[in-house]
Amino acid sequence: MAFPRLSSAASAAARPAPHHVAIVMDGNGRWAHKRLLPRIAGHRQGVESLRRCIRACAERGVKVLTVFAFSSENWNRPEEEVSGLMELMGKALANEVPELHRAGIRMYFVGDRDSLSARMQQSLTQAEAATAANSRMVLNVCFNYGGRWDIAQAAARVAASGQPINEESLGRATALAHVPDPDLLIRTGGEHRISNFLLWQCAYSELYFSDKLWPDFDEAALDEALADYAVRERRFGKTSAQVAQATG
Repeated sequence: MAFPRLSSAASAAARPAPHHVAIVMDGNGRWAHKRLLPRIAGHRQGVESLRRCIRACAERGVKVLTVFAFSSENWNRPEEEVSGLMELMGKALANEVPELHRAGIRMYFVGDRDSLSARMQQSLTQAEAATAANSRMVLNVCFNYGGRWDIAQAAARVAASGQPINEESLGRATALAHVPDPDLLIRTGGEHRISNFLLWQCAYSELYFSDKLWPDFDEAALDEALADYAVRERRFGKTSAQVAQATG
C-alpha cells in the first residue's frame, strides 16, 4: 500500500483533523446488488475502499481509525456470505498487513475471538505482533464485535478483579481502552443508526451519516465528513460561552 500525496489532501490539511475517527462501513451488499453481482463482490470492493480510507486518514493526520468489519450479529447472515467474509478476511490479512506495516500503521483486532477458528485467531495475533512497533496511526479492526458484548465483558472483568464497578473501571476494561474515545463516527450507506457499534465509547462522538455506499466512499467524501466535523462545537456538557472562553 503506497502512501503518495493525494491532490485532495491539501484542502483538508488546513482544517483540524479529529484524533480518532470510527467508521461503520455499510452498503457493500447493496453496492453489489445494484450491479447484479453477488454480495461478496461488494465486500471485496469494500476492502479496496478501506485501503483508500486508511491511506487518506493517515495523510490527513488522523491518529486512530476504528472500523466495523464484522459485527456479532453478522453471524445471522446467509452461511455462504459469512464463509466468504471469513475467507476475504484471511486474504486481506495476508495481502495488507505487510503494506500496513511498511506504512507505519499499528493494528489491533477488537472483538470476541472465541467464536473464530484457531487459524483465524492465530492470524490476528500475528498481525498485531508484526505491527506492534509502528506509531504513525492505530488501526482498530472490530471483528466479531458488538457494543453490548464490550460493555458486558468489561463489567465481568471488573467484577472478577474485585474492583468497584464505575465509569473509570469499566472504561479501562473495554476492548478499546488503548485509545481515546472517537471524536467522529461516520456511517455510510444512508442508514441513521450506530448498530451496536462502540456504545460506550461514542457517548460524546460527533455523528456523520453519508448516503454513499461504502465502496463509493472516496477521499472527497472523507474530506466532506472532516470538514463537517471541523465546524462543530464540542461542548461536552458545557455552554458555548464556556467553550469559547477556554479556547479563546
